[in-house]
Formats: sequence, C-alpha cells, structure tokens
Amino acid sequence: MSGHQEVTYTVDFGAGRPSRRENQTFSDPEMPDHEAAASGIPRIARLLALAIRLEGLLRKKTIRDYAELARLGGVTRARMTQIMKLLDLAPDIQEQILFLPLLQGLNERNLRPITSRIDWRQQRRMFQRITDRSLLDRPVDL
Repeated sequence: MSGHQEVTYTVDFGAGRPSRRENQTFSDPEMPDHEAAASGIPRIARLLALAIRLEGLLRKKTIRDYAELARLGGVTRARMTQIMKLLDLAPDIQEQILFLPLLQGLNERNLRPITSRIDWRQQRRMFQRITDRSLLDRPVDL
C-alpha cells in the first residue's frame, strides 16, 4: 500500500444517555465532516483508532491519565479503561479490526474476554471464532 490516508472520527461516548457535556470530537481538521460520516467505518474500528490516538496523547504527556481522558470524554473511568483495553489485543488483530468490513456481532463488549488473555495465540483463536461466526451470519452476495 502506497500513500497515506487520514481518517476523521467522532465518538459519542454517551450514546443513549444524556450527558452534561457536549460529545468530544477527535478529528483531522483537514477532512470535512461529511466525508468521515460517509466512510462507513465500523464502531469497533473507530473505538480502536480512538484508543490508539489517546495512547499517543498519554505517551506525549499531553493528557495526564485515564481519569483525565474520561473527564474530557464525559464517560466513566471504567468505560475509558474498557476502550483502552483494546490496545491489549495482538497487533495483527488490531490491524484486522481497523480494516475489516462491518461484521455483525463484532463489538467492544464481545472483545472483552479476548483482551483479558495474555497469550496472543489464544487471542487469535478466540477472535477467529468471533469473525467466523459473524461471517456466517452475513448475507451472501451472488
């Protein structure tokens, strides 16, 4: 793959419940909002991309800790930890998530048992079961 593609994403941390704050937008200022919305990127891929971006901010010490991230995002510290745990997935699984099409049943909640495993081989087997099951549920294009 040659070339560089930049993605803009808006994350609604408080979907389905009222919030005291406006939802935070983490985006590339050069890409129009309508292009980001039209891209159809699965929510799990957006969450993983967000976790990667936030980890970079933590490493640069732009943001102090998960508690500050949670405050800025208007979510609980527990929810922020759940999102950041996606970074515990094997690198190849992270890459698959970022580039997979929308799969039914592939979401952060279903990945929690995988993120709790230390052994990447075990993570890969568990992830394969989820993606195989999701692919079987998809309609077949003829």
